[in-house]
Amino acid sequence: MAWSGDIPNAKINSASISYNSSSKNLSVAYTTFVNDTAGIQKQVIRYLNYVVDLKQYLPDWVIVGFSAAAGDRIALSEIISWNFTSTSIVDEIVHATDTAPATRNPDTVEQKSRNNNIPRIAVGLGVGGSILVAGLALVWFIFRRKRQALKNDERSMVALNDEFERGTGPRKFLYSELARATSNFDEGDKLGEGGFGGVYRGFIKDLNTYVAVKRVSKGSKQGLKEYAAEVRIIGQLRHRNLVQLIGWCHENGDLLLVYEFMPHGSLDSYLFKAEGFLNWEVRYKIALGLASGVLYLHEGCEQCILHRDIKSSNVMLDLNFNVKLGDFGLARLVEHERGSLTTIVAGTRGYMALDYVVTGKASKESDVYSFGVVALEIACGRRSMDFDLESKRINLVEWVWQLYGEERLIEAADPKLCGDFDEKQIECLMIVGLWCAHPDYNFRPPILQAIQVLNFKEQLPILPAIMPMAPSFARPVRPLSDTISGSEIGLPKSSNISSKLASSSANYHSSPL
Repeated sequence: MAWSGDIPNAKINSASISYNSSSKNLSVAYTTFVNDTAGIQKQVIRYLNYVVDLKQYLPDWVIVGFSAAAGDRIALSEIISWNFTSTSIVDEIVHATDTAPATRNPDTVEQKSRNNNIPRIAVGLGVGGSILVAGLALVWFIFRRKRQALKNDERSMVALNDEFERGTGPRKFLYSELARATSNFDEGDKLGEGGFGGVYRGFIKDLNTYVAVKRVSKGSKQGLKEYAAEVRIIGQLRHRNLVQLIGWCHENGDLLLVYEFMPHGSLDSYLFKAEGFLNWEVRYKIALGLASGVLYLHEGCEQCILHRDIKSSNVMLDLNFNVKLGDFGLARLVEHERGSLTTIVAGTRGYMALDYVVTGKASKESDVYSFGVVALEIACGRRSMDFDLESKRINLVEWVWQLYGEERLIEAADPKLCGDFDEKQIECLMIVGLWCAHPDYNFRPPILQAIQVLNFKEQLPILPAIMPMAPSFARPVRPLSDTISGSEIGLPKSSNISSKLASSSANYHSSPL
């Protein structure tokens, strides 16, 4: 693939490299500048994927670093921010035995051995003693850190108990209650599995109701902080389009959340996994319900709630296919007058706005962007990023915008609908989706205005025929660390060198000066 970083104009570029040793998948994401049909330059993201077993090409120990080149030009490159992470992998040190030496004169060998014994023993004892002392010191340091971490976790658990029990929100469950309700977390009752852990169906006898119990994996990136955020935030919310948190439990390091049970699971299983068929009437109702839930988060509470992870797999469906937005582990509170929060980037690739990824500023506009992507998925029946398609169709927003500019928007409709839809509604949903996913956050509508248009109480916006270029963004105020949430986190034995454009915990951001 060609790359144009616009070096003469000192443009900021990002790159991400991620490798999963289980799937052997090597993924690369990078920004490049291209000219559209009108000759206007815009920044886009390109992706490369390759299946390769790196164990066959790399030694056991490698050094990670950066290099830059500008061909025959002279440039000074600057790393604005970077990060590297790797999940814990057990290293095996294989001691190779030396091959037998060639035949020598026995007397010579014996004499040399005698002469060298004393210095070798002295050096061996010195080096061995140093290694032993350093090793013992390291073990003691690690043991102390772990013990301190356990004490901190215990203190945090006690503090959370006090805080949660003082409130009038969700109830506290005992671990034994939830183990009994889920048949000791039986695999047959598992509703789903993600990087955060598993979700199990359970039955609470005293409530006479089925529930969904999320058991946060101890090795998950969704740890105590996200668990506490979810209880604090969603525990106080009551809205027909938000999943209700019934209770919580933390005992002996186990973190469990109890939600109302959603019989029809998540939206993505119907759109992408052939779980069942959603007709157009249901789909439009889902889009309106999701928008209503986002409006409540942004405007209906004492503080504005930024969800930060709106995606189809977090959109749940009840018995009557009413929509309920869930998974508030990444949600953050912000004052209404402030409207945004600079934080560590977190979310899922394909649903995160470029302005949020580059600056780390989560806002109502970045949530609206994510809603716009889900709206397009509902209308088109495909994922936001699909690498099995030809290059011009990989990115859903770019593809639909191109069809919009060519006045062929209806061709983006989900073929599974077989044309059985309200043409006015589906065009409205796709245009609102593009409007919400506008590359320039200044042109995205407030969610209330999007709802007004979807209800045909306001006119459809007239968008540019050619997808605009995202504006230049200020440098982030501090190095960022991205996180993949939901089903994409916690991949086993994976290593990442990633930019702010990738959904991972590592990033590299550079600019030629």
